[in-house]
Amino acid sequence: MGCYNSCIVDASADRVWHALRDFHDLSWAWGVIETVDRVGPKAPDQIGAQRVLNGVFKETLLALDDNEREFSYSIDDGPDAVSPDRVSGYVGRVSVFPVTDGDKTFVAWSSSWRESQGGVEEFCDPIYKALLGALQKHFAGDGK
Repeated sequence: MGCYNSCIVDASADRVWHALRDFHDLSWAWGVIETVDRVGPKAPDQIGAQRVLNGVFKETLLALDDNEREFSYSIDDGPDAVSPDRVSGYVGRVSVFPVTDGDKTFVAWSSSWRESQGGVEEFCDPIYKALLGALQKHFAGDGK
């Protein structure tokens, strides 16, 4: 079970990764993520860092790999289909890959979970699509 979305971003993989790797900064996702509240003392690139998105999605950073340009996180609490009584073992993963033709970036955002009461993919897919669209817009036409 899981979701998978991807996009091409008109910027180098290093620039895109720099924007994505800060677990406490989603300023690139303006219009999708309105608030990011840091929870606890962990740095935004430290395993165990926590955040609350838009006041409802409680997430924890599980892994961050600068060499592979990838991070994963859990959703510990959230609304509707991602609430703890509806889904367990939810893990999101963001991966950044260079596209050598034109110095662009391929970004994949996926998620998986162990068990659910249904509706997780339908709930999360539009959010991931919106996040990837916001990422493309953030880097569009900025002169690289």
